[in-house]
Amino acid sequence: MSGGFPLLLALALPLTAAVGIVLTRRHPDLREAVTLVSAGLLFALVVGAVWPAVEAGGRPSIVLVQTFPGLPLMLQAEPIGVLFALLASFLWLVTSVYAIGYMRGHGEKNQTRFYAYFAIALASTMGVAFAGNLLTLFIFYEILTLSTYPLVTHSGTDEARRAGRIYLGVLLGTSISFLLLAIIWTWTLAGSLDFVPGGLLRDKVSSATVGILLVLFVFGIGKAALMPFHRWLPAAMVAPTPVSALLHAVAVVKAGVFSIVKIVVYIFGIDTVAGHAASQWLMYAAAITIIVGSLVAMTRDNLKARLAYSTVSQLSYIVLGALLANAWGIIGAGMHMVMHGFGKITLFFCAGAILVATHKTKVSQMNGLGRAMPITMGAFLLASLSLIGLPPFGGMWSKWYLVSGALEAQQLIMLGVLMLGSLLSTAYLLPIPLRAFFGRVEKHSQAEGIREAPIPCVLALGLTAAGCVVLFLNPDPFYRLMAQVVLQ
Repeated sequence: MSGGFPLLLALALPLTAAVGIVLTRRHPDLREAVTLVSAGLLFALVVGAVWPAVEAGGRPSIVLVQTFPGLPLMLQAEPIGVLFALLASFLWLVTSVYAIGYMRGHGEKNQTRFYAYFAIALASTMGVAFAGNLLTLFIFYEILTLSTYPLVTHSGTDEARRAGRIYLGVLLGTSISFLLLAIIWTWTLAGSLDFVPGGLLRDKVSSATVGILLVLFVFGIGKAALMPFHRWLPAAMVAPTPVSALLHAVAVVKAGVFSIVKIVVYIFGIDTVAGHAASQWLMYAAAITIIVGSLVAMTRDNLKARLAYSTVSQLSYIVLGALLANAWGIIGAGMHMVMHGFGKITLFFCAGAILVATHKTKVSQMNGLGRAMPITMGAFLLASLSLIGLPPFGGMWSKWYLVSGALEAQQLIMLGVLMLGSLLSTAYLLPIPLRAFFGRVEKHSQAEGIREAPIPCVLALGLTAAGCVVLFLNPDPFYRLMAQVVLQ
């Protein structure tokens, strides 16, 4: 075990921030400064200490607790985890900036509780990202579920509490019923829960056992929102918009798809998964989720609900990439985590900015809004084009590698699903900015005095929208990280 102190610090920083936020609760400016400084330090730590070590071929690690012989709680940095940690730490910083404008502009109550639980959620996200074995991953995965529950139920309404029950019921139900069973079974078969290059279970178990375990793992990770275990995600849209951003782009759903990619690579091994009958059927489950999620999104007039079902659909691109189990599929899955993160957080930032500035929540109410809020709706357009997969936006690269993976695996049906999914994305996303910029406005509505949301909101959504372009121009850092995974 060596060089693991930065990993321990990555957990400690958000936890320390949570304490500092509570202690400064009577001084909002200082409380928010604690949030911003902590988020900035965490991102700097990942960029400056962890990422260079892994790019150089190192695997920093540290044991937290020795639970049973050969089964410690430990942290270890590897390429997929670093990619996830980079995404989550940067977007925590941007979301914190956004949240200051949103929470104040919208007059939200219990802001100290919000910021504190947000910080705890990021600490557990770092634990998921740097988990050194399945036991550690499972524990931080569950902590992430529990720490985000108060955020989902933040408003305290009956609707929020009902959404919270669905949230806990689906996520805890799947993880305890399926994921925990798969982890215990893996331990009995392999005598270890370590993440091993090439696959811990490779050549150790029968094909039938591989199939059952693969199904248990994929459906046990409910945060990936694979149908039919997706209901928690649209239900959680009752939460404040910064929480929606946390759920959809920063932490929760990305923890789910990240875990699936990591388990495919390090527990099964891509050679074991490739062409297996269970992976074929699971690919069809992902394909159904892509198509049905998109079709449902097209029917939703509520903007956040439409974006929620878009996330359900888009997450399965990542699951599909992992199950293709070849170099291009794995690279595409990893890169889509980043590209979707930037695109979707921008869309939710825009939805929140519209709510703060206009109190409008429905797509049918967006007519002419682009003339009053050109920055917000322009950012919405850029992020939409990125999620669709058009150049010059980052989403093009992840879709390119996923398509390449489907071709290499000779999965022509999956290739068709990827293409159809992009067309459906166009159908449910582009009408929103088109309506905003070109929709007819009634005369009496022109005097409403609508203008852009508070500056922190506009700054944050402008930054993430610009990130969609930057990721097209320079995707190499993320490609290199994922290439390390498939070439090691």
